[in-house]
Amino acid sequence: MADADIIPIGSGGRPGRGNRRTTPSAAARALAGPAAKPPKKPKKKPTVADEPVTELPVTELPAENFAEPAAGEVRGEQESDTSDARTTDRPADVGGFDFVGLERAVRELFGAEGERRVAEWLAFLRRRLSGGYEVDEFGYDSDLTDQVLLPLLRPLAEKWFRVEVRGVENIPDTGSALIVANHSGTMPLDGLITQLIVADHTGRPLRTLAADLVFRTPFVGELARKGGATLAGNDDAERLLRQGNLVGVWPEGFKGLGKPFAERYKLQRFGRGGFVSAAMRTGVPIVPCSIVGAEEIYPLVGNLASLARLVGVPYIPVTPFFPLLGPLGMVPLPSKWLIEFGEPIRTDDFPDGAADDPMLVFNVTDQVRETIQQTLYTLLVQRRSVFF
Repeated sequence: MADADIIPIGSGGRPGRGNRRTTPSAAARALAGPAAKPPKKPKKKPTVADEPVTELPVTELPAENFAEPAAGEVRGEQESDTSDARTTDRPADVGGFDFVGLERAVRELFGAEGERRVAEWLAFLRRRLSGGYEVDEFGYDSDLTDQVLLPLLRPLAEKWFRVEVRGVENIPDTGSALIVANHSGTMPLDGLITQLIVADHTGRPLRTLAADLVFRTPFVGELARKGGATLAGNDDAERLLRQGNLVGVWPEGFKGLGKPFAERYKLQRFGRGGFVSAAMRTGVPIVPCSIVGAEEIYPLVGNLASLARLVGVPYIPVTPFFPLLGPLGMVPLPSKWLIEFGEPIRTDDFPDGAADDPMLVFNVTDQVRETIQQTLYTLLVQRRSVFF
């Protein structure tokens, strides 16, 4: 038996020679596994230099195209658009904020009046942040009073108490005057409402005289100063009157505020007549003011006198709703208010030194008190009911 022929692998059946193929066989590729694909070559971006150059025909433009436009002449649509952009008051987008869109949204939501109020508020905030407001020697901040304090009181006076005002013409348009009013209601809301009424109907601020307890109370004292109040004393009163201000005083003080509901609309003693002597020394008129409606906002049926002495206040009121209902009992009842300003009582006709005559001061004080008392009775008859 002859020896077996040895056939090398990959020889294609021919011993000793290859088949002249350079690629591996199918069996070899299967053993080697999938081969990695070669990376693709980046395509070359065409450049301007690679593109063929096409010559365009040269067209001569008429000479009038290069002439300067006449005065008032607009050249083309693009010139008109530029002109419109120059007349815009504010940029439409500054720093990513659309001011024109905000203005349009405010106008659609609140109308023209709402837009004006928003503009006033923004101007007010700018003044507060920049310090562009003034405070006088008494601490009165007219900007804060007109923009914040009085607007907070206005809905209470117009919608809740429905205040009806008479005799505003008796308040002088210029010069000083001393407005003297009755005091009631457990809380001094009548003084705040009177201040609002005078400001709205005359356009002049009413500088009020308040007790020292107001300025000893934290936060309340500072707010009262900013709202135009000062200490109830002859010195401050005379200084304000000599400066040409309208000054308001409530001579009954805490005795008027804290009197029982059974004694409503019965005036208490008007002190020692210090307000009359201040008016006499400065020669300003006294305007009596009668307020009906404040007595019913917190009907006082009791007083925690022992607790009041302990905390150092004139009284701690007990009403049908407070302290029984807690904070809810502090909501004032919606009584109907009538406010009347009487004819001025002149003090410039008195001789020099009249302010130092106690009998004369007492007589004028009694005259002012009697005028207010009679007016209260008249207003009570004219009011149809307590709440209507």
